Amino acid sequence: MQKLVTLEKPSYLISRLQDYVLLTKLRLASLVVFSAAMSFLLAPGEIVWSKFFLLIIGGFLVTGSANGFNQIIERELDKLMDRTMNRPLPDLRITVAEAFAVCIVLGTAGVFILTYYMNITSGVLGLVSILLYVGVYTPLKRVTPFAVFVGAIPGAIPPMLGWVAATNNLGLMACLLFSIQFLWQFPHFWAIAWVLDDDYKKAGFNLLPTGKRDKGSAMQALLYTICLIPIGIMPFVFHLSGWISMIVILAVSFYFLYKAYCLYRDCTIQSARSLMYASFLYLPIVLISMVIDKI
Repeated sequence: MQKLVTLEKPSYLISRLQDYVLLTKLRLASLVVFSAAMSFLLAPGEIVWSKFFLLIIGGFLVTGSANGFNQIIERELDKLMDRTMNRPLPDLRITVAEAFAVCIVLGTAGVFILTYYMNITSGVLGLVSILLYVGVYTPLKRVTPFAVFVGAIPGAIPPMLGWVAATNNLGLMACLLFSIQFLWQFPHFWAIAWVLDDDYKKAGFNLLPTGKRDKGSAMQALLYTICLIPIGIMPFVFHLSGWISMIVILAVSFYFLYKAYCLYRDCTIQSARSLMYASFLYLPIVLISMVIDKI
């Protein structure tokens, strides 16, 4: 007789940690913190590794707090979408009070670390990113596609934060890093919104620029991708990076542009998914190439 194999349920502690990982969107936070960390490494002067690791911790705490507050606000809407209905809040594995307490602790600790161990400007940038993401972007998502523009502001703060944490100075390079990540978010997010449009609309989210999968939305993604090309080489133009990164950035930018053109040409979910994957490659390659150039 064949024995029945029973899978042991994870312990309470492990399952609770898994729920917190989902609440704070740890994978999404990793990309955000990555851009802050790379910008820190880009800054001139000797790298202070203790500050580097504290920046990563503070960045994770601030980003996790913002993501958690977002899920608290949208918990009823998350029940309506296939990709979010099993999150811990809509599935009632975590109470609203518990999630709120966790987010307050994470946000407070993150802002404190950025302020005390980096500088006041870093702490302010961390706090502003939470307030904009939670207080402005999240409520606007059901009101207007313009929410994507608002959300791109806190989304572009991390590289600026990393530079400021290392130098205590905003400066031209911090603004250029902000601009690159700001523009990148539009084709990146619209590609995701195109793929998930049917699911988003179940919750009343119309996040594509025209509100639907059409040439107009694809054209806007294409235009922002075109704008990334001159902005991406500005660090080289202002002698803030070298030839290696400029060549790499141009190569990955034209690849990104080609994928955006394919979306405009075909207007299919498959081409949008391809653009989405290209966007995942673009930002890490750009930042890593700049760090290598510095070395």
